[in-house]
Amino acid sequence: MNSEKVDRSRREFLGRTLAAAALGTASRRRVLGANDRIAVANVGCGRRNLLKEAIDIRLEANIAIRAVCDTWGLKRRRAAEQVKEFTGEEPLQVTDFRDLLAMRDIDAVIIGTPDHLHARMLAEAARAGKHVYVEKPIAMNMKELNEAYDAVKKHKVVVQVGTQMRSYPQSLAAREFIASGRLGKILKVEQARNGYEPYWQSYGGPKFFEDVPVEEDVAWNLFLGDRPRRPFSAQQYLGWYGYREFSRGPHTNLMVHFLDLVHYVTPASIPRRVVALGGTYRWKGDYTAPDSVEVVLDYPEDFLVRYTTVFGNSAGRCARWYGTRGTLDAKNLSNREPWTVSGEGSGEPDRLTEAIDLPLPPRVHHLKNWIDAIRSGEEPVAPIDAGYAHGVAVIMADEALITGRRQIWDPQRREVRAG
Repeated sequence: MNSEKVDRSRREFLGRTLAAAALGTASRRRVLGANDRIAVANVGCGRRNLLKEAIDIRLEANIAIRAVCDTWGLKRRRAAEQVKEFTGEEPLQVTDFRDLLAMRDIDAVIIGTPDHLHARMLAEAARAGKHVYVEKPIAMNMKELNEAYDAVKKHKVVVQVGTQMRSYPQSLAAREFIASGRLGKILKVEQARNGYEPYWQSYGGPKFFEDVPVEEDVAWNLFLGDRPRRPFSAQQYLGWYGYREFSRGPHTNLMVHFLDLVHYVTPASIPRRVVALGGTYRWKGDYTAPDSVEVVLDYPEDFLVRYTTVFGNSAGRCARWYGTRGTLDAKNLSNREPWTVSGEGSGEPDRLTEAIDLPLPPRVHHLKNWIDAIRSGEEPVAPIDAGYAHGVAVIMADEALITGRRQIWDPQRREVRAG
């Protein structure tokens, strides 16, 4: 798709959107009864495969998948075939996300696009009165994070952030155990998430794909969004995780899961200070995201959080909460086995005396929890405020990494700065 065609399509779209906006958000949002099927559009039909999750829960959640949207025609066509195969209903195929926003029969959108598109899509969907499930991180800088957050609050749409670890049974068990005080005061939480090869290399080339996108079948400028125009690159399109223009690196794409879980399990929200170091030490080449990072975050609740990733050696993976009365071993945040608490490391008289596996309480699927919240009006398990908090934290980490200076959070100005 050439730039002239994109610009013309954009002008036509803006005309449609402005006309729809005149109606106001409330009138554009369909009124839903408790038994109404919620019409969903899936945006981004790639490897995260949120579409498959929506198909799996469709009957229990009473949803209809009305549209699929992707900038790659092949993915779009296959997604439509997948929906028809499993539901018997053929969805509308859409190339430009913005064309979904004027469709009154779409109630909600699931955004699983590259990171650099999340904030703009979230804000535009909220202004159009669509409920949103959005992948993390919500934003790559504070300006777009604040704009997206404000749009959600103003238009009162239900947002679920794709930090699905909140919906693990283990996470709720850890939250309840720590809230009981049995682990004592939390002093430090840490995760080491190491691997031999960066995840973007497995996403970014024909070695791992039967199909490689060709320029004629990709809306390249829609993928770029507000990034500078450049010639089509199949490697950048597939391996966007490895380019800082589209995804900052493991400290924002992987660490965000861990930080969100820290915020869920403990009373913490936004760190007050963050430092970070890192670089590309093993996998040098065209990619610009660092393959090794070390981040330390200091929270107002008086405990430290440490996150590290090294790509080049997968040893040493762990996730632990350290309290005055003992240690919670989260088994590298696995949801396949119980997490364990013990008195390991504590010298306190009231330390835990035996190791126990935390119970696994029942939980609702993360995507279905969002649908349930749309119907009930209650807050989902990973609401916009949670997304904002971990969004600020990863932006602080990235600024610390690229500037080499400690970053602090200014809540009055809603900004991150060196200090």
